[in-house]
Amino acid sequence: MIPAPFAYHRPRSVDEALGLLRQYGEGARVVAGGHSLIPMMKLRLAQPEYLVDLQDLEELRGIRSEPDAVMIGAMTTQHELINSALLAANCPIIGETSLQIADPQVRYCGTLGGNVANGDPGNDMPAVMLALGAKYRLKRQRDEREIAARDFYHGAFSRALQPDEILVSVRIPMPVAGHGYAYEKQKRKVGDYATAAAAVVLTMSGGTCISAAIALTNVADTPLLAGDAADAVIGTALDEAAIDEAVRRARAAANPSADAHGPVEFRRHVAGVMVRRALMRAKERAL
Repeated sequence: MIPAPFAYHRPRSVDEALGLLRQYGEGARVVAGGHSLIPMMKLRLAQPEYLVDLQDLEELRGIRSEPDAVMIGAMTTQHELINSALLAANCPIIGETSLQIADPQVRYCGTLGGNVANGDPGNDMPAVMLALGAKYRLKRQRDEREIAARDFYHGAFSRALQPDEILVSVRIPMPVAGHGYAYEKQKRKVGDYATAAAAVVLTMSGGTCISAAIALTNVADTPLLAGDAADAVIGTALDEAAIDEAVRRARAAANPSADAHGPVEFRRHVAGVMVRRALMRAKERAL
């Protein structure tokens, strides 16, 4: 299909972009790589009157380390995440997840900010951000604020981002050395959304799991932090019984819809399989 008519703007600075959003209000939408919004526009599921393209905003690109965190600009592409030595050394789950998003052509243009800010429950990065305890920096003309990824998502395509705000960066607490991590995704074909996926970040000490976070992709109307499932493995040696219980709790938390990816029970079952695989691989990496 063909998108509804819209006016196109390509600002040269964040301030100019924010001014356009303030001027046009709810009629405007920001576009980053375009791989989430443009298909919705073609289907007329989104019909912005004004499109504000962030492609020229170099100030929103880049990856840098801080004393206790990694900062990633919202316009940093998936390709750049995959090839970042800083992320590979300190937060490798991000590059691992980027490799499972779409295909190389998309990853050259698709951005971290677009993936996390759109509110699509099928996107992969939001669950990873929940598991990592990431925070999003949101900016408007007169001020800016920081919000935890775990508080950002309210429903499918519904998030805490206001019409006059831009997500400018993502702050990720530096994981401890030797942490375990994994992102496991089951999909029908290369480039597809997940039937279900699971992100796991954990820490082992003396053979015991002392911290864990488990988050699920595409099994609810938001990325889903499976806190009860993570609680099942904390304080254990991540043995078979503990993992079985985490899987049971993750399946209970999942609330998928029947769609082209499969019926409800199948997708719930796959979510459990992904949690099991992610926990086992994260444990191997942490020991």
